Amino acid sequence: MKIITSTQEIQKVTSKLREKNKSIGFIPTMGALHEGHLQLVRESKTKNDVTIVSIFVNPTQFSPTEDLTKYPRPIEQDKKLLRREKVDILFYPSTKEIYPTDFQTTVTVNQLSRILEGKSRPTHFAGVSTIVLKLFNLISPTNTYFGQKDFQQCIVIKQMIRDLNLPIIFNMVPTVREPDGLALSSRNIFLNSQERLQAVNLYQSLLFGKKLILLGNKNVQKIKSEMDNYLQKYKLIRLDYIEICDSENLSPLKVVSKKAVILISANVGKTRLIDNIII
Repeated sequence: MKIITSTQEIQKVTSKLREKNKSIGFIPTMGALHEGHLQLVRESKTKNDVTIVSIFVNPTQFSPTEDLTKYPRPIEQDKKLLRREKVDILFYPSTKEIYPTDFQTTVTVNQLSRILEGKSRPTHFAGVSTIVLKLFNLISPTNTYFGQKDFQQCIVIKQMIRDLNLPIIFNMVPTVREPDGLALSSRNIFLNSQERLQAVNLYQSLLFGKKLILLGNKNVQKIKSEMDNYLQKYKLIRLDYIEICDSENLSPLKVVSKKAVILISANVGKTRLIDNIII
């Protein structure tokens, strides 16, 4: 596995790959890799000549209330995992390499960035879309791979690709879960044992909501209320939102009449977790 830290070098290497008509699969990450990330790598390797993973803990997507310094950075373990999966290139730039002192540009996908996670984290998606576009410009991938767990992020990036006519194929890969159903997340390491036991009920509430819909319940407010009631008995879970939206554009639904997605966000103890289920 080749490790590249320079923006100039990654552009030079990927330019040569494209000259040779090599397809490039790209997975942007913030490190602290788990099986969910590795599944994205495996998907890429089945469809592309070259697979590139980036690891960059992006400061611009953290809000002032979130502690950037506490985000896990087990880089040696990450390298080991990527080598095991036979990743071709790891792009591992410094913050100064990505954001020089005179950096001024922000990319915002307006409406999609204001809803759901955007309500609680108003600067988050501007940081996400800016870094992802910058990485896309540096690597010019054929395919890019994102996990379904971050469903809103997927929709934001898909919209940006469409709006800016980027010649990149977007691939959303199903969420990878623990045996009990908890969605894999780099943040799970912050859960203590009691919080970990209760956190799985976020997914159980999603399954409950899906079951209600499949049984014929179509009233969104009633479904959300039933899910909320289900979670009330778990005292370590502080719900932020449950929303049922159109899975193509995240417009809120009043009646489940088309392909829908249920999205949930909550703090379990001090750890913010998100999950979703497509109906």
